Amino acid sequence: MEFDSIDAVRKEIDQLDQQLVALIARRGECVKAAAGFKKDSTAVRAPDRVQQVINKVRGQAKAQGLPEEIIEQVYRAMITAFIDYELQQHSELKA
Repeated sequence: MEFDSIDAVRKEIDQLDQQLVALIARRGECVKAAAGFKKDSTAVRAPDRVQQVINKVRGQAKAQGLPEEIIEQVYRAMITAFIDYELQQHSELKA
C-alpha cells in the first residue's frame, strides 16, 4: 500500500474499521446462536476451542505477513469479550 498523506492513511483505516465492525457484528450473531447449543458455562468458555482458534489465526497472520503476536492479542481480547457476551446469552436462554 502506498499513500500520499496521513489523511489518505486515515481514510483507508476508517474504511477498514467499518468492514471490521460489520464482520465482528456477524461473529457476534454466531456467538449468540452458539449459546443455545451449549449446556453449561464450561462449554461456553471452551478453552480447547479458544486455543484452536488462536492457533488458526496465528497461522493466517503469518501467511499475511502480520506478526503473530498482534493477531493473538487482538483475538484473545475479542474472544474474552465474546465469552462474556455468550455467558450472558446462555444465562438468559436457560432462565
